[in-house]
Amino acid sequence: MTSPSGRLSARYWIETAFPLDYAAQVMAGEQSTGTFIRVAGETDELREAHAARVESIQPLDVVDAPSLPGAGKPKGLNVWRRAEVELSWPLSNMGNSLPNVVATVAGNLFELKPFSGLKLLDLKLPPSFLDRYQGPQFGVAGTRALTGVPHRPLVGTIIKPSVGLSPAATAAMVDSLADGGIDFIKDDELQADGPHCPFSERLAAVMDVINRHADRTGRKVMYACNITGEIDEMLARHDAVEAAGGTCVMISANSIGLPALVHLRRHARLAIHCHRNGWGIYGRSPAIGISYIAYQKLWRLAGVDHMHVNGLANKFCEDDASVIASARECLTPMFDAPGRGCEIMPVFSSGQSVNQASGTWAALQSTDLIFACGGGIMGHPGGVAAGVRAIHQAWEAALAGVPPRQYAQSNRELREALQTFAS
Repeated sequence: MTSPSGRLSARYWIETAFPLDYAAQVMAGEQSTGTFIRVAGETDELREAHAARVESIQPLDVVDAPSLPGAGKPKGLNVWRRAEVELSWPLSNMGNSLPNVVATVAGNLFELKPFSGLKLLDLKLPPSFLDRYQGPQFGVAGTRALTGVPHRPLVGTIIKPSVGLSPAATAAMVDSLADGGIDFIKDDELQADGPHCPFSERLAAVMDVINRHADRTGRKVMYACNITGEIDEMLARHDAVEAAGGTCVMISANSIGLPALVHLRRHARLAIHCHRNGWGIYGRSPAIGISYIAYQKLWRLAGVDHMHVNGLANKFCEDDASVIASARECLTPMFDAPGRGCEIMPVFSSGQSVNQASGTWAALQSTDLIFACGGGIMGHPGGVAAGVRAIHQAWEAALAGVPPRQYAQSNRELREALQTFAS
């Protein structure tokens, strides 16, 4: 979406029993100069300088029942109108501040009584935000350089079982994965610093394995070590990963918040892998919340290098079209500034296996992605190394335009995986 020059803008889906013009003005007033009554200090000059503007209203359909409880309606009316509404604000209201952008575009709007549905669909930030925020440090090109994978998708996995493995057992699994040719390994978001697998012991054991493989092969597996915690803990853990020879750290975005990520990014010398766990709170309902298109822009500007987008035919509720739209958005520049578009690497995960490689390539038409399979690798009957090779083979087939079952005739690991993960 485009934005009026020098202004912040946001696009919403709304549902209301009130006239659309009135409803849009309620939104604009609530999130800028207005309250429920005109007050003495709200001069015409102040409103001209600071009031939000209704840039457009696009009527959609009409329904005969509200999507959310608690909404008000005019007397005698039982029709709820839907529309897309674009609002804009002068930057002087909040400055180049991501926390205050969120307060502006996603604040009290969701609770307003005139609305039986309201969802933030997209937002546009002026390029002046690049004066304050760094954006991704590595992004797509930097991640490829760190992993030594110049063209094809990065094949990755999540340590499974998610929790319960000791540091030694985790390292043994990493050894098999690296031996099988994995590009990327991440901790599960549930694996942090528990007594059964302390962060420092897990890091030392895993990086010993990764460094030995790098010495032998000349290529270092990227290990996204989960450093999620209090800010001081994350900074110290980042430095420990760097000292151990690591190239990446992982954070759970919704757990730490935007200001903590910004602080980490200013400190970081490693790639930041962003897990979106908890995003369903914001995105699952069609009637309320924040779309992933809007949501991911905040984290990209704050400084992540990779971000999860779910996966095709996933184990969650998101449909394939939404997943692909999310991945495309991660690869689409946010700004026109050369080299500062804040593009990041989308991470496909959640129930992925050899079955999704060809569909992912056909839909996205890009190899700039991390294809992360947990059970899709760990569940291979030939072991984790065979599981890695099967994913590589599935992507080789996809990029060559060869049906996977045909390619599997001469590739045993892919053949066994197709049999194991047959739907």
